[in-house]
Amino acid sequence: MNIALKWSLGCVAALVILFFAYAAFMVFVSNPKIIEELRTQPHGERAKKVMLLTFTSGKTIPVNYLEQNGKVYIGADGPWWRQFTDDGATVTLLIRGNTLSGHARTIMDDPAYVEDIFSRLRPTVPKWLPEWLNGKLVEVVPSQS
Repeated sequence: MNIALKWSLGCVAALVILFFAYAAFMVFVSNPKIIEELRTQPHGERAKKVMLLTFTSGKTIPVNYLEQNGKVYIGADGPWWRQFTDDGATVTLLIRGNTLSGHARTIMDDPAYVEDIFSRLRPTVPKWLPEWLNGKLVEVVPSQS
C-alpha cells in the first residue's frame, strides 16, 4: 500500500472518530447541561433561542426555535425530523418555563416557505451553504388549551 493511500485512510478514520466523539459529547455531556439550564433558568439568555422538545417516546432534546404567528418553528439538524413527516406527531415543548403540547410536522413541499422561516430562525447561516446542510424545518402548531 502506498504512503498516500495510508495517509488518506488515516485521515478518514480520524474524521470518523472525531465525528462519533463529537456526537457522544453532545448527547452525554453538552445536551444534559443545556437541558438542566433551560429548566432551571427559563428566562436566561440561552432560553431566548433554545427550547426543549419532548417526543412521545419521552426523549427530550434542546433545539433552536422561533415563535411566530401562533406557531413554533424548529431547525432540525439530526435525523429526528423524520418522525414528523406524513401526518406528523404530537410533541411537548418547554419554552421559557412554559409547557405546551402541539402537533409537529416537517415542511417538505414548500421551499420558499422554508427559506422565509429559516431567514429568521437561522439568519447567520452562510448563503453558500447547500440547502441539504441547512437542516429541515419542523413546524409545531400548539394545541388550544
